[in-house]
Amino acid sequence: MKDLRKFYINGEWVDPITPNDFPVLNPATEEQIAVISLGSAADVDRAVAAANAAFPAFSQTTKDDRLGLLADIRAAYVARYDEIADAVMQEMGAPRDLSWGAQAAVGKGHLDGVVEALKALQFDSTYLNGDQILREPIGVCGLITPWNWPVNQVVLKVLPALAAGCTMVLKPSELTPWDAMIYAEILHEAGVPAGVFNLVNGEGPVVGAAMSRHPDVQMMSFTGSTRAGTAIIKDAADTVKRVTLELGGKSPNLVFADTDVDEAVARGVRHCFQNTGQSCNAPTRMLVEASVYDRAVEVARETALAQKVGDPTQPGDHIGPLISQMHWDKVQGLIQAGIDEGARLIAGGTGKPDGLNAGYYCRPTVFADVTNDMTIAREEVFGPVLVMLRFETEEEAVRIANDTPYGLAAYVQTGDAARADRLVRALRAGDVHVNDSDISWGSPFGGYKMSGQGREGGLFGIEDFLEIKAVSRA
Repeated sequence: MKDLRKFYINGEWVDPITPNDFPVLNPATEEQIAVISLGSAADVDRAVAAANAAFPAFSQTTKDDRLGLLADIRAAYVARYDEIADAVMQEMGAPRDLSWGAQAAVGKGHLDGVVEALKALQFDSTYLNGDQILREPIGVCGLITPWNWPVNQVVLKVLPALAAGCTMVLKPSELTPWDAMIYAEILHEAGVPAGVFNLVNGEGPVVGAAMSRHPDVQMMSFTGSTRAGTAIIKDAADTVKRVTLELGGKSPNLVFADTDVDEAVARGVRHCFQNTGQSCNAPTRMLVEASVYDRAVEVARETALAQKVGDPTQPGDHIGPLISQMHWDKVQGLIQAGIDEGARLIAGGTGKPDGLNAGYYCRPTVFADVTNDMTIAREEVFGPVLVMLRFETEEEAVRIANDTPYGLAAYVQTGDAARADRLVRALRAGDVHVNDSDISWGSPFGGYKMSGQGREGGLFGIEDFLEIKAVSRA
């Protein structure tokens, strides 16, 4: 069992002021694999003080200085890639192929996107009216990251902050702290100056709240639930700090009859189930044109029944467990709500898959004949659960798709280019994916409405960490 009780503050691994042990479990086995210490407000004070002291010097580094630092971070990350992937597999239960693939690859891909954006970014420019415009680092930043794509969210906050010239304190999820602590070692090895990056483990209502309320923290960047995001906004209000949020989603996937329905539906089901459904932008609401709805339901059922669930340590395209007992209970409750409210269960259901008694495994589940007022169509399940809805016209599809408090992502499956152009403008979402496509490294990621505020990735991600100063000269 790994002892991960220390915090990284001012370039050193230090003991917490008050020890408070917390077990880290492997969700595939329910066995303890590590122990961390949960931090306190006093630990946050110490980390913020280090970041505050480091800010004057680091904020004055040049673009070339920071580009060199990012190159060193990339080299150090590549050297420890296997350690990162293994940590994600063990602490999150992400299957081996996913851990060594997308879960760990983001550490390189997002860095490359930040580097290209930083090269293009002008920190000193002349405005249309002749005034000088300076872009300057905002200051000390509090970063709070979730457990579902742990490396992804760490690098999407740490790297733009570094590129902007900010200093920071990171609080990773207490459920998946190991990969973040390896990343802290990577930053140290790459030569990030003492105090520029700091890490304190802990719970959101304690460490997260202390960061959000701290008068010397100028910005909070948070990824997680909408409930927690609203709490951060309230905690940050008294000090009027900037807050960027990447929150929940209930993303629609519009399937029209003019596409390859079998392929589009099967791809959509697999995408919904990826990462065991624990992705904020998962296409969890499949809206299908009425003329092909029955066929789509059959393909979705067959695809769900063929989805394998199993041991994350084994190679293959199976899905792993949910993150915790608490989360498993939540997902089970929402599946039961779908049954109780009259949705037609065509695959999966409550309980664990056959033969998987240990671990927080969930049955891949699909509901048909769902209406958009049902709980499973409104609430983010965050598990391998797909809901299918019928529509008659393009206008009705847009109305149903936008009838949600969220607006993180949307997906369109159509063979009509003109229709695709209409839909990408009509759908109220931060990212729209047409057919089998995805955004590239460096493109902005974030949502409308209750899916958050601000954007992550590339140029837009760096700009969230910058202040704008206008200068006039006589």
